[in-house]
Amino acid sequence: MIESSKEFCRLRYSDDMEDQNRATYEEISELVLLEIIEKHPAEIRKWVAHNKKVPLHILRKLADDPDWSVRCTVARRNKIDEDLCVYLSKDSDETVRRGIAANKRTPVYLLEELSRDSIEDIAEMAQRRLKELKKES
Repeated sequence: MIESSKEFCRLRYSDDMEDQNRATYEEISELVLLEIIEKHPAEIRKWVAHNKKVPLHILRKLADDPDWSVRCTVARRNKIDEDLCVYLSKDSDETVRRGIAANKRTPVYLLEELSRDSIEDIAEMAQRRLKELKKES
């Protein structure tokens, strides 16, 4: 388990792939996650969202991050639930909405809404996902 924000940062910025994998796949203590969210820049918060063991309630907290790149990372995670999909599908940043349109967990009704997005490539992405889902069923 990763026990400090210093350790997480060291692992994340290491040139050693094993260290980077630890930052991605190893559990991080709750206190460390909260410390990173409160005290570290978006670049590090984004990597918290990448962590495979980060709890859903932390992803919810990151979905409110002031930095669009952190919210976009959350939007692309397959771990998010329907509530987060709904929340992020209404994000003011088009990159975040694009991430939700591409996410395999996004419900059909949200893809249908996103297929009418004013940003053409978001609408196209949602339409592609809808076509893929029709082929699968």
